[in-house]
Amino acid sequence: MKTLPKERRFETMSYLPPLTDAQIERQIAYILKQGYFPAIEFNEASNPEEYYWTMWKLPLFNATSTQEVLSEVQACRSEYSNCYIRVVGFDNVKQCQIASFIVHKPGATSSGYRY
Repeated sequence: MKTLPKERRFETMSYLPPLTDAQIERQIAYILKQGYFPAIEFNEASNPEEYYWTMWKLPLFNATSTQEVLSEVQACRSEYSNCYIRVVGFDNVKQCQIASFIVHKPGATSSGYRY
């Protein structure tokens, strides 16, 4: 058994290979199917001590399709390409964040992080 190489990890899924575009779309579909409200957040750094990210616009309360969310991710990425961007799912009953995953890393060339 080998130890993982020392590198910065960002969110739960960062221990997996980068998500492909199709996998990002399926994660967003899951958020919508569960009735969670998707939101897009960005930040210059992804330090574990930084709990507050800037929200891109308001949460997408009326989003019904993955394409609506992905188009907002693309708009955020166009304006803040030098930032980390993540999609978050909020549960309005529990009043908390249920899911989050990074969809863009600055300078990344993998298609999974540059939707």
